[in-house]
Amino acid sequence: MNEYIQENKETIDRWCRDGWEWSVPVSHEEFVQAKQGDCQLFLTPTKPIPRQWLGELTGKTVLALASGGGQQGPLLTALGAQVTVLDFSDEQLMRERIVAQREGYEIQLVQADMSQPLPFADSSFDLIVHPVSNVYVRDVLPIWRECFRVLKRGGSLLSGLDNGINFILDDEGERVICSLPFDPLTNPEHRRMCQADGSGFQFSHGLEEQIGGQLKAGFTFLDLYEDSDRTGNLHDRNIPQYFATFSRKETRG
Repeated sequence: MNEYIQENKETIDRWCRDGWEWSVPVSHEEFVQAKQGDCQLFLTPTKPIPRQWLGELTGKTVLALASGGGQQGPLLTALGAQVTVLDFSDEQLMRERIVAQREGYEIQLVQADMSQPLPFADSSFDLIVHPVSNVYVRDVLPIWRECFRVLKRGGSLLSGLDNGINFILDDEGERVICSLPFDPLTNPEHRRMCQADGSGFQFSHGLEEQIGGQLKAGFTFLDLYEDSDRTGNLHDRNIPQYFATFSRKETRG
């Protein structure tokens, strides 16, 4: 395992203990509403996944990839899926366990580093849900290839992705302060910035890596949408910071 991955694990565990928004589990009321069909799932901060991207989930096997925290996993379960959550953070997995115990359902929790080969057999899942998280991994093509491998034919990959603008601007979103790609492993200034704000090791990825990487892995690209943070200068100016993609492993090929 790369050393930076361990540091990122420790960073996210600390964020969780400090009340990170992506570690706040869904409430009992939200879980009940989801079971009744009233459900919004998020890959990016503000826009929910289109319902048609999810399809019918009853009895489907779903991998929530780097998606701990008690948010996507419980809602996917409430919609009828058989869910496996893979995350490297102890704190994120603990929150999944808390919600499962509270609501009385079974869920498979796997602690693993997504930058390594996934610990699943070929063709294990009907759907992979992957919110914004590959910013914590330097090389994303192996992730797309592993997603393709563990998906069944006809299975779908839903991914939330950072478009890079967050890495080049200052905290106010007004002034360009960095070049791309943002890579603290090779650029000392980028590393200094990560250390200064306690954000672990984060990496920008361009469209060639994100969309092109999915295509290289074998996926058929179907749809996308853009999104921003809930507040801030970029949000106020309607400037996207994230995008979500919908891809499929075709039944033939």
